[in-house]
Amino acid sequence: MTMITEAQDAQAARERQHHPYHLISADSHVNEPADLWVSRVAAKFRDRVPRVERFEQGDAWVIEGLDGPMPIGLNACAGQDPRLRQNWVRFDEIRTGGWDPAARVQEIEVAGVDAEVLYPTPRLSHAIFATTEPDFHLAQVQAYNDWLHEYASYDLRKFRALPILPNRGVDQALAEIERVGGRPSTGGFVIGAYPSGELTPQPEDDPVFAALEERNITLNIHVSLKNTMPVQKNLLALPAAGRFTGATTHLIDLIFSGVFDRFPALQLVFAEVDCGWLPYFKEQLDDGFSRYRFRFDLAKLPSEYIQEHVHFSWVTDTFGIDNRHHIGVERMLWSSDYPHGSSNYPDAWSPTMAAMAGVPLAERNLMLKGNAQRLYKFPNP
Repeated sequence: MTMITEAQDAQAARERQHHPYHLISADSHVNEPADLWVSRVAAKFRDRVPRVERFEQGDAWVIEGLDGPMPIGLNACAGQDPRLRQNWVRFDEIRTGGWDPAARVQEIEVAGVDAEVLYPTPRLSHAIFATTEPDFHLAQVQAYNDWLHEYASYDLRKFRALPILPNRGVDQALAEIERVGGRPSTGGFVIGAYPSGELTPQPEDDPVFAALEERNITLNIHVSLKNTMPVQKNLLALPAAGRFTGATTHLIDLIFSGVFDRFPALQLVFAEVDCGWLPYFKEQLDDGFSRYRFRFDLAKLPSEYIQEHVHFSWVTDTFGIDNRHHIGVERMLWSSDYPHGSSNYPDAWSPTMAAMAGVPLAERNLMLKGNAQRLYKFPNP
């Protein structure tokens, strides 16, 4: 086995520091460590927080309020032969980069990815979003946010954290923005519900939108909003089917509630919803608005709000790339989705470049790195 000396490791770190970006994933995921919450929350919550326990068939998260354990295998199966992917695995069998940033740097470099924006494990985070007890909810949110900050801070050229925004009251949300919003690791906040706890924006949410706008940091929604406990996964369902449909409802709510009129600099990212559907959706929004516009008090066409405020990440979407000028090249963000099964790991570079055939270099650079670099404040080389 080749041993890397401290001098070689330091030299590699210096080279990474000045290495220009070629490919930034605007939507990747962590695999939270098994003791994340047990080791970080106050003693009064320790017996109630999510934890990994061992079962006969494998390891799984045990979560208060969830009917049955949540296996971990399909959230960490990137690069495996699809025929060998298992929902039930042992925690020590999956790649360590999910919770070890040093290992993660090596994993993404193998795939040709230079940097990542980090989201939580979806169904695990849904359980936190759905926790109704305010103090318990906040304890889980803050434990995760502090751990993710430490993870991303290992290499701020490689990682940006998206801390969770509390949704059990506007005061808690504002306090968390104040607590972690200024950290150099923070690229934005991810929400499962609006700060009021609702799935539609409420007037009392406005101070939170104002705080995000003032700090020039993004509001991020991964696929869709959720404020109920996750259900047991249907392994016969096609994972990617219809994942964009929730985004359409949320966009309509945001536009017609006037959020973007009141906060003209607010920037929103929908992750893992792809974007090939957007030209049709914008056309239909504008058509419906033009027929009934006397009912609404909007300063612009609905499509204009999308063009000015909303970004979309895609994993595989050649139709979206072909129709990029109807979407907005400056609004499209490439995603690896690592370490989930949608990822092209361990070779993200080749299929991504193949999908970009015929795309001018300036446009390609925006979609593959420039938009993410701007939104999440990755440093220039």
